Amino acid sequence: MRSKLCHPFKSSLLTVLALSAAFAISSIPVPAQAPHSLDAAEQQKVDRLVKQMTLQQKLDYIGGTGFGVRAVPSLGIPALDMSDGPYGTRSNSGFPSTTYGAGINMAASWDPALAARVGAGIGRDARARGVHFMLGPGVNIYRSPRNGRNFEYFGEDPFLSGQIAVGYIIGMQEQGVSATVKHYLGNNSEFLRHDSDSEIDERTLREIYLPAFEAAVKQGHVSSVMDSYNLINGQHATQNGYFNIDILRNEWGFKGVLMSDWDATYDAIGAANGGLDIEEPGGKFMNNGSLGPAIQGGKVPEATIDEKVRHILETAASYGWLNRDQHDTSISFVDAKNREVALDSAREGTVLLKNVGNLLPLDKSAVKTILVVGPDAYPGVPVGGGSAGVVPFHMVSALEGISNEVGAATTVLYDRGVPTLSHLASATEFTTDAKNGKAGMTLETFKNLDLSGAPASKTVTRHAVLEGLTIKDVIANVDAVIEMLFNSPPAEVSHRLTGFYNAATSTKYIFALEDSGEGSGNRVYVDDKLVIDNWKIVRAFQPHLTLELAAGPHKIVVEEWQKTPIGGHVVLGIVPEDKVVNSQAVQLAAKADVVLVEAGFEEESEGEGGDRTFSLPYGQTELIREMVAANPKVVVAITSGGNVDSTQWIDRVPAVLETWYAGQQAGQALAEILFGDVNPSGHLPATFERKAEDNPTFASYYPEGDSKRVDYKEGIFVGYRGYEKNKVKPLFPFGYGLSYTTFKFANLKVDQNDSGGEVKGVASFDVTNTGSRKGAEVAQLYVTEDHPKVPRPEHELKGFLRVELSPGETKHVEIPLEARSFSYYDVAAKRWAIGSNRFTISVGDSVESLPLKTGVTLKSSGN
Repeated sequence: MRSKLCHPFKSSLLTVLALSAAFAISSIPVPAQAPHSLDAAEQQKVDRLVKQMTLQQKLDYIGGTGFGVRAVPSLGIPALDMSDGPYGTRSNSGFPSTTYGAGINMAASWDPALAARVGAGIGRDARARGVHFMLGPGVNIYRSPRNGRNFEYFGEDPFLSGQIAVGYIIGMQEQGVSATVKHYLGNNSEFLRHDSDSEIDERTLREIYLPAFEAAVKQGHVSSVMDSYNLINGQHATQNGYFNIDILRNEWGFKGVLMSDWDATYDAIGAANGGLDIEEPGGKFMNNGSLGPAIQGGKVPEATIDEKVRHILETAASYGWLNRDQHDTSISFVDAKNREVALDSAREGTVLLKNVGNLLPLDKSAVKTILVVGPDAYPGVPVGGGSAGVVPFHMVSALEGISNEVGAATTVLYDRGVPTLSHLASATEFTTDAKNGKAGMTLETFKNLDLSGAPASKTVTRHAVLEGLTIKDVIANVDAVIEMLFNSPPAEVSHRLTGFYNAATSTKYIFALEDSGEGSGNRVYVDDKLVIDNWKIVRAFQPHLTLELAAGPHKIVVEEWQKTPIGGHVVLGIVPEDKVVNSQAVQLAAKADVVLVEAGFEEESEGEGGDRTFSLPYGQTELIREMVAANPKVVVAITSGGNVDSTQWIDRVPAVLETWYAGQQAGQALAEILFGDVNPSGHLPATFERKAEDNPTFASYYPEGDSKRVDYKEGIFVGYRGYEKNKVKPLFPFGYGLSYTTFKFANLKVDQNDSGGEVKGVASFDVTNTGSRKGAEVAQLYVTEDHPKVPRPEHELKGFLRVELSPGETKHVEIPLEARSFSYYDVAAKRWAIGSNRFTISVGDSVESLPLKTGVTLKSSGN
């Protein structure tokens, strides 16, 4: 059977369909409501509406309405609604929706056709709710596992990110809903996101950080782009004309709507002249009061405002929004068709990282008792925190999924394993003084951000807890939060909690903290030594550390500031390291035939507005170690947006699965994989380092000193490009993933077509399932320039295909190549260039496993 991979710069829906028969036979219909080129009558209508609008109406029109574009009733222009949640249609009132596997999960499938099915499913959910613009997908590059929003994005490689995004966008927009590719540009961390300045050289921008956006525009024909919060090379994204106008519109030909991220606009004239079309969530800067005088004074041409209005109206006309109701009542609000899509997104993205002794798949007949343990085992975590936090109608947890899978024949035991942070904090007792103090901590409140002067109030509180809105609160009350955040006066307040913790014995103690993230800061002192510092940079929502404490009282100080009305949530818990794991969990592990540890993060520990720890959340490393000590048959499943520190347990655990954030069907998919109903086929879209220091960005990820400048010093050598350049062997390489069957690659050949003087070719090879189970392999093609004149990566991904094979089956795969497949960006010439004509094509199942190689001499330079 012959399989063809899409050419990297084709742009029709048929291109995506050719990737996989799965999408071609999908039950999701494709209505004739996709965006189209305007005919003469539609263009005349748009032009007429622009001419009829007063300047006041135009300026009102480009200021958002919270989540949308306002109506102009006098001219018959309808309101246009927007919805957050790239992996589900997140209602602003917290109402449930189908929740699909997150972006990193989708990228791990290496399946653009699956991404198209997910995009179509979300599009249908959006139509059932009357939503015009879905605010996704996110395509920012994974630089470091610490980035709090990695789970939303598509990994470290620009080609893979771009192709997954194209599938998602085409699938969604064919349903009559605009996708919004974000966050343009250089939004690769969550700390200081309003103020950080991403300093990225031109070649690195072109080769690493721009291509996924370029693919979204050129191949996916995305109708909307969202600017990011941060600065890029000294200028905020929303007023950066070089990226918004010169590249996005003039070079790539983008015709759609460019919107701000929420509250990411900082200057009226700069944004107006810098290419921004809509300011969200409202016209804080782009309004009549600010732009009216600027237009009268000649600082902003009225024609510039007309152009913004035209972009919105032309986009609306291209979908028929000006003439039809976006709310499609023929689609069920709870769409049964989409549950299978959500399940497939969970199945395909799961990566089997380790399987010593073929512990997996488990034999149902042999497993009479299984322990499901860990913080993420129940109720389950569909997605990370922040604007991507969709609420599912029903979340299938690992506990429920496994119970359903094994039925009554197997006993399923459960224990959380470690306490929640709120329980930990409520069990942590303090006194106001080292000796003879009252129970509790002294709480001082200051009406400023730096704890200066005399406190406005002073009281005693029982525990190290400051009540405030948590991330879950924000997700569940988005409308109220938006109102508070953008219409309430700024709140400037700081707090200091001081107390004494009495260590019962001399041993190691875990300190675990949680805070609100963006718009606040905190720090913790133990015996006057700073041990947790989130004061200026939110390095993690839930930082934690282990300290050796002598028996007796220890002074604990927690300090916090907040400048928004939604912050102020702080919780600190302390527990002896040897008591953090529930003793009952250890007893249950000893009785079980096998133990599943559901480890990882959740909304409170990984999400938008702050970064996360590289280590697993508090107590989980200890949990895994104690489970392995009690039972050698342990499977660890990790919920995360990227790699975690596994150095203290990876060599002791026989089986490990990376499940990412797998959406509402996560537990069912996991159970199917554990017991062999589904063969895992996911491959890593990001390199997993052994140690945090191994990452190419480790030394430059945070700004130096008080600077807000983030220098991308690794340049083009991010991800696997950097590991290979630095000769650092990772724990698991980019593209890696195990299966319950085996595969063989053979017969690599590259044919060139030099007609027209352009570089064009096709690499072809065979993939065979040499094992006894049906499975899917991810065939990956990398290009290497043999003798580069400029520094180039050792390997660059330039093609891939997920190939499903029955035992003994062989498929012939063809991957097209073109000039861009061999090019680097020549900064001096301001164009893509091919340095020489000798290259090596490598094919395999990861960047470290490339059994097929062949040399290629290009017949044309393509320059």
